[in-house]
Amino acid sequence: MSQIEDARAHTIQGLSHISNFWGFSKGMGAIFGALYLSQTPLSLDELVEQVNITKGAVSTNIRHLERLGLVQKQVIIGERKDFYTAETDFWKIAQGILREREKSEFDRAIHTVAESLVMIDTAGALSPEEAKLALFYQKRLQTLADFFKSLDRLVAALLSMESLVGSTFDRLLGRKE
Repeated sequence: MSQIEDARAHTIQGLSHISNFWGFSKGMGAIFGALYLSQTPLSLDELVEQVNITKGAVSTNIRHLERLGLVQKQVIIGERKDFYTAETDFWKIAQGILREREKSEFDRAIHTVAESLVMIDTAGALSPEEAKLALFYQKRLQTLADFFKSLDRLVAALLSMESLVGSTFDRLLGRKE
């Protein structure tokens, strides 16, 4: 294997680990890495071969990557297979991930903490020790609820400013004049 091929394999492996760190499957990171470093669109069969996971896993992960906006299906005239390319605009990628996470994860976290607070509030007669513990839990859970709500509002604000965010950061990073 040449150094160029080694660098490609190393990058795909790294993206696999980063993907796992952010709560996605390693396969998703590997698939994105293979597509990102491909000069041409790749089919599911080519992805199976390149990332060494089953076709079923590639198919499942590619659908999730599409939903997040990290990959797009490409039509190649004369081909019956589906082909895919990677999104290369990392602001779009960040927005897609935030949008997907924002919908389910924040709602679930906020709902769980709110339910826990209700459970404590409706606990009924408590011993002095239980009352002290309940008060401790209420304070901690309220702090957590406030944090989740603030984070939810921050993500919503970032998503609503998508054109401003991208162009401002591009200028700050010197990528556009």
